[in-house]
Amino acid sequence: MSAEAREISIGAVVVAVLLTIMIFVYGGQDDFSEDGGIRISASFNRVDGLAVGDPVYLSGVRIGSVEKMWLNKNFRAIVSFQLKDGLVISEDSSAAIHTDGLFGSKFVIVEPGGAEQAMKEGHTITFTQDAVIVSNLLDLIISEGKANRAKDKAKVTQ
Repeated sequence: MSAEAREISIGAVVVAVLLTIMIFVYGGQDDFSEDGGIRISASFNRVDGLAVGDPVYLSGVRIGSVEKMWLNKNFRAIVSFQLKDGLVISEDSSAAIHTDGLFGSKFVIVEPGGAEQAMKEGHTITFTQDAVIVSNLLDLIISEGKANRAKDKAKVTQ
């Protein structure tokens, strides 16, 4: 076998292995039906980085996805979710936008409440936590560090 044929066959095997890994990593993530389930929404002040199609989780299990987003008349971001069919979530549940890691993708977490009544089609979650903007968080950490450093220098000079 010539060196060129060997390199081509090794390249083909590498591509096949990479495709297989991608199928395992990205395949089969949607275990809910887009046709079934209920649609609910949540009202947020900020949804920075959240996109249509991003996952919705409850207790670490994917229960749906972000269907659409729009602004209401008070300039609050309304996010609509398509949830898994047969899911019963209490009507006083809350929703929060989280980030996967420091600079990762956004997703929604639903925290169950304790009410006996379940959410119905079209229900709006009012207890929400907005997306955290990493640059604002870093600015806060830096300013706190500078304030602490200034206090320490003032103590040393006294």
